[in-house]
Amino acid sequence: MKKKIQEITNNRFLLLFVILLISLSFFLLIFMVRESDYFWHIKAGEYMTHHGILTKDVFSWTKSGGYWMSHEWLFEMILYGFKTVFKKWHLLIYGYFCITSLFMILFFSRRKEYLSNIPFSLIWFSFSLIFSSFMQGRPNLLSFNFLALTIFILYDAYQNENSKKLYFLPIISILWANIHGGSSNLVYLFPFFFSFCGFFSFSIGKIEAKRITKKQHIKFIIIGLFSMFCTLINPHGIKLLFYPYQNMLDSTMLQVIQEWEPISFTNLSHYPYLLLLIFVLFLFIISKKKIRFIDLSLFLLSIFLGLKSIRFSSYTYIIMSFVIVSYLSPRKIDLGTTGVFLICIIFCLSSFLLFFPTIKSHIESHSLSNKILSALEKENPKRLFNDYNIGGELIYHNQSVFIDGRADLYSKDILPDYLVITSLEENYQEILDSYQFDYFLIEKNSKLSHYLKSHSLEIISDNQYILYKKSE
Repeated sequence: MKKKIQEITNNRFLLLFVILLISLSFFLLIFMVRESDYFWHIKAGEYMTHHGILTKDVFSWTKSGGYWMSHEWLFEMILYGFKTVFKKWHLLIYGYFCITSLFMILFFSRRKEYLSNIPFSLIWFSFSLIFSSFMQGRPNLLSFNFLALTIFILYDAYQNENSKKLYFLPIISILWANIHGGSSNLVYLFPFFFSFCGFFSFSIGKIEAKRITKKQHIKFIIIGLFSMFCTLINPHGIKLLFYPYQNMLDSTMLQVIQEWEPISFTNLSHYPYLLLLIFVLFLFIISKKKIRFIDLSLFLLSIFLGLKSIRFSSYTYIIMSFVIVSYLSPRKIDLGTTGVFLICIIFCLSSFLLFFPTIKSHIESHSLSNKILSALEKENPKRLFNDYNIGGELIYHNQSVFIDGRADLYSKDILPDYLVITSLEENYQEILDSYQFDYFLIEKNSKLSHYLKSHSLEIISDNQYILYKKSE
């Protein structure tokens, strides 16, 4: 009888936790935005749906016909498919689907441990607010799911030499390479990392390493190599294999793309990540269990990635979701905890409903006013200079651009010139003249705008942007 009551209690809390995670996904939609890159992503998806996969640029006048590494082509077609089916709600549905599926992977992979210590689990999933900065119409949300599946599969194979889940990694590799090729190298790097950690056997203080079997080493290495081979199954072939590393070594892109900035102790928005690191470290320290070398190594690797670039901060949370629960002490389930669950669920859902008008405005927002767009249609510029951040929206409205959010396409020539022009550095005039711009669409209070006031004719302006025509 007692065992049956315990089973009913466990099932109740399992159901409550699932409902909570579903509700938490709604809460995170509060942060969903339609940022500038969304526009060229959706336009690329539309183009490829009707004309085939793009490997050459068709959206700019500066690189038109040149090679373009469309490493997110499948995501763009998926996003356009969402828009076709779900209309104006497609961004919300895309974001909700990705976050909910991620939560389900994280929770159900270690549900026994999460349910054995509910106070910790509630705190841990509250750290998922770290995803709020990534609630956008971009492929990152799908990559989070691929990373979670990868770590889950490798962790299982590390603990069980007969695990057959490893055979799914090549499939993940193919999908990841075509949905978000820029981060797909992780799927074949992690098997090598697990194999490396499995070579050690020692016990130093609280840290303990146990060597894995020869069979496990072979499986990790073969699957890693095969997953690497599977990344080649994409429209760009072997070029995609080197693409992630080339990007990370591109100093111009590192200078321009904000999400590639390292974690800063002076930036308050980065503090949640630092709190996450402190929380994990604290749990390692107070745990009565030995710290496994593989777990500590994963933690240190995730810290390295997170501190190197803010875009990797979410990777720490995902990776440690599989690790840190092993160091919890079980707590007796208190039936009064049901009330805590209900309060959290009500808070998440009511917050979503309360902020829904704001969410709606975020996913319908445009940087460019109808005044500017009408003027562009009337003037029909051929060699437009535009701000980097509005390039995607111009593409969305069928305007050929000077530059846009595809920084990798422009990083060798256009992007450095753009930075010189907008900052009015030495020889900017020479570069300006070389492009023979006929119109300029820029922010009103920028350095370049102040310069153009005395050199060009103002066509129209709104609260943020101003359109100039080059003087004859």
